[in-house]
Amino acid sequence: MDAESSPPTLREAAAVDPLGNGRFSVELSRFYTVMNHPNGGYLQVVMANAALAAAALDGSTHLHATAITTNYIGAPSVGSAVLETRVRKVGRGVSYVHVELIQDDTVTTESLVTVGTLHDGPARYLGVSAPAVAPLSSCRRSTGGDDVNIARVVDLRMDPDFSGWSVGKTSDVGEVRGWLRLDDGSAGWDASGLLFASDALPPATFPLGSSGWVPTLQLTSYVRRIPVGEWLRARQWCLVVADGLVDERCELFDERGELVASSSQLAMVRFPTHS
Repeated sequence: MDAESSPPTLREAAAVDPLGNGRFSVELSRFYTVMNHPNGGYLQVVMANAALAAAALDGSTHLHATAITTNYIGAPSVGSAVLETRVRKVGRGVSYVHVELIQDDTVTTESLVTVGTLHDGPARYLGVSAPAVAPLSSCRRSTGGDDVNIARVVDLRMDPDFSGWSVGKTSDVGEVRGWLRLDDGSAGWDASGLLFASDALPPATFPLGSSGWVPTLQLTSYVRRIPVGEWLRARQWCLVVADGLVDERCELFDERGELVASSSQLAMVRFPTHS
């Protein structure tokens, strides 16, 4: 594989290597960036991998990151970074691990990760329904622009009724809907990949007319089921935009109509000023 022209799979790009004493190394990939910085969902996969590895060294048999809250203290750069982990608890049902991502002796990202084991099969109770999304044949493929490298590894099809901003139209509804397929050359979505998918959609502030600058301050993702099928059905919407911040939610459903993951984030947002 030509590292300069062919993106690595998400599994390869988020792989961590042990350094000893709860420390791991990672090489952050330029293909998983937005505006030249690693995407927040991609970073969550990296943090979760370090947490699972650290918990396993302490005796955990858990297989999946089921919840993660990440603070984006600063924007890390593409390239080498070190992850420092602290296992808070190894339990039978769940384990907890704190992870810090460090570059140049500075913590840029920190996460508290809950690890457990997900199982196949439908949920016992589902209090939400998969949103109505236009058929794939009617959706616009999002290229993301030159500064959105993750568009090279995610096939994103936007519902035209919720993506008028892409053709210059604004709305009074802060919501986007669409379909996502992992297009990194791997077998497709798995439980780990859902952490990436939870931050792969365009910001729901775009229909409201915001600029492309919407940096995440904090992101929390829950992974609830192992996804089935090639495509995820996605809905992302704003709860409130105030004081230069947006409170945003995302729900992801697999091809069975099961809610497989959800997320919430607080991000900064700007709107153009008009004289």
